[in-house]
Amino acid sequence: MSRPREFDADLVLHQCMDVFWTKGFQATSYEDLTRTTQVKKQSLYGVFKNKRALFLKSLALYRQENLAVLEAKIAGETLPLRRLEAICEAVLYSDEDARRRGCLMINASLEFGSEDADINREIALMAERTQELIEEAIREGQAQNAITSRLSSHELARYLGNAINGAKMMEKSGASREEVSSVLRTSVALLET
Repeated sequence: MSRPREFDADLVLHQCMDVFWTKGFQATSYEDLTRTTQVKKQSLYGVFKNKRALFLKSLALYRQENLAVLEAKIAGETLPLRRLEAICEAVLYSDEDARRRGCLMINASLEFGSEDADINREIALMAERTQELIEEAIREGQAQNAITSRLSSHELARYLGNAINGAKMMEKSGASREEVSSVLRTSVALLET
């Protein structure tokens, strides 16, 4: 008979996500994870299998939480351009600690490149859903003649998504919030008719 789990797996996953977000996958040791969570290595292994599986679950949690915030932020916006602005606002970090850590998805992408298919799948899921939200707003804006139709909604969504990722890199590199906001405002303004 196995012993019942003596810790809150959701809380531990959040704590581990924060460690990975701060240090990255390679630089995070099991000692970092056990010290932060106050859960023994065997117990972490028992629930999460290994460090890589824990990292994948952390990426999935980060994706789910960030997409929920993004979707909530744009839910009340009826004007397509305002929804695009809200998406851009939502991706900016509100505090200095988050700005310093950057985006966990971008950090993972830079750390792993294309060498891990499972990690790249998590990154792609985040990018695809964000792209869908952007493209929906662009299509509506094009139908209302508020957004240019010189390029397809798909092409414009890819452009804005790339600008957002670039803005996240700027933030992590220490650019001021105003500099980053200016890039995003300009990117949205370039879509207007």
